[in-house]
Amino acid sequence: MHKLFLALHLLFVIFAVGPLVHAATTASRGVRRNDAAAVTGSARMARIYSYASVLAVLAGFGLVQKKWNAEFSNTWVWVSVLLWLVAVVIVLAVLIPSLDKAASQIDAGEAVTALVGRVAASGGVIGLIFAGIVFLMVYRPGGH
Repeated sequence: MHKLFLALHLLFVIFAVGPLVHAATTASRGVRRNDAAAVTGSARMARIYSYASVLAVLAGFGLVQKKWNAEFSNTWVWVSVLLWLVAVVIVLAVLIPSLDKAASQIDAGEAVTALVGRVAASGGVIGLIFAGIVFLMVYRPGGH
């Protein structure tokens, strides 16, 4: 059962979290280029993959229980889940609304320079958060 949860966790991380981080960290390129189609595509990808990332978390819970006999009270587990939640909230509450606004402004012929920084910063923070989660998964501080 451990190998099943490990395989599922890794697959969901690769095919959901990976594209989420990619969409978040490269979205500002479309805003800088005034490319409404690219901005809309980035928003759509970020939205879909942020929801799909729940599957990685669920498989991770199964992996933690089966392999490490850990509990949610282990520092590395709850901090990882908290960081994931923060990243997804930033995607859904900051990045996607900024991208949607940028796409509408580009379509209307308006300037979007004020949104470039917000999109780039939120994408960078999201990338750093997921990098931090990887380190927590590898080193498991406060765990067994």
